[in-house]
Amino acid sequence: MPKTVLLLRLASLVALIEFLGHTAMFVSYVPSHGPAEVAVVDAMKSHTFSFGGSPHTYWELYFGYGLFVSVGCFTEAVLLWMTATIAKTNPAQVKPMVAMFALSEIAFALLIRRYFFTLPLIAHLTAAACLIAAYLSSIRPECPGTPLVSFQSAFSQGDRP
Repeated sequence: MPKTVLLLRLASLVALIEFLGHTAMFVSYVPSHGPAEVAVVDAMKSHTFSFGGSPHTYWELYFGYGLFVSVGCFTEAVLLWMTATIAKTNPAQVKPMVAMFALSEIAFALLIRRYFFTLPLIAHLTAAACLIAAYLSSIRPECPGTPLVSFQSAFSQGDRP
């Protein structure tokens, strides 16, 4: 298996672990840090206000956003696996996607470092490292001439400017 593919599959598995961990921890959350935490959660659940023209509580927004994060992690895992499949035949073709995923993981890591805790930081830094390595390994494809062949085939299909 080419190095780029292996690194992308590894990043995909890390994203899948992020999805499983975040979802399990998030949906099973119960306040456990004392009465002050219970009071905050109760306040978030009990005070309703109009947001976007609909009544909501802060808890609903918090919980909904947490579910968005879970969906995002799962989507990233699937897209990285699909990107690895593309990289099997043309590693250079996935470079822009891999770069975007790597930059996103670095941004996630910075936000996690500021607002959250160590465990997800380690996971996102691991994914970022895999993606950066995949990007660098895609610069020199395992099949010499692949980018040129891909470029030539794009123009042979009538996509000329």
